[in-house]
Amino acid sequence: MANILTPAVEKYLAEVVPPRDAVVADMERYAREHNVPIIGPECGRLLYLLTQISGAKRIFEMGSAIGYSAVWFARAAGPQAEVYFTDSDPKNVELAKENFRKAGLTDRVHILLGDAVELIDTVSGEFDIILIDVFKRQYPAALKKSLPRLKHGGLVIADNVLWSGKVTEPAKDDDTRGVVEFNKMVYSSGQLFPVIVPLRDGVAVCCKA
Repeated sequence: MANILTPAVEKYLAEVVPPRDAVVADMERYAREHNVPIIGPECGRLLYLLTQISGAKRIFEMGSAIGYSAVWFARAAGPQAEVYFTDSDPKNVELAKENFRKAGLTDRVHILLGDAVELIDTVSGEFDIILIDVFKRQYPAALKKSLPRLKHGGLVIADNVLWSGKVTEPAKDDDTRGVVEFNKMVYSSGQLFPVIVPLRDGVAVCCKA
């Protein structure tokens, strides 16, 4: 996540965020030790805030890893939450199940194993929030799948949209091309009002008109 904020600012943000509870802290520790990509506490707090402000209850995650972002969503949305977790790795699914159990959130999270972009078709109804955090080359396809499923006034949130600053250079790989195309799509869409927040690796927050 280089080239977004200065190291000093990154360090300051990491230090100013209050300590997390034992469950979330253990997930962060596991992610560091096993090189699992998670959104981190700074972005976790952003998800929590957006969920509470919007009153979101029904949330679909495209890409959930060990369930870190799902915990933030489920806690913010409250007892009536319906958070759909997706991941293609059975090991991640088992770890996430245990994390949800420890957090007391099992009844708020529905776990789906497989390709997140395809799994959204297996769940009926509209969503208040859709998080996109899959392989970056899948971002354009994920957005196309998400828009018809998002309620009016709902949010599409995407992580890594600054992609370590590589969006500023000629794209040399499919993942960078996917992020660049996604950013163009949200800003040219007549259905969305997007803002890219330069927090960590860049978070796009897009409201559907």
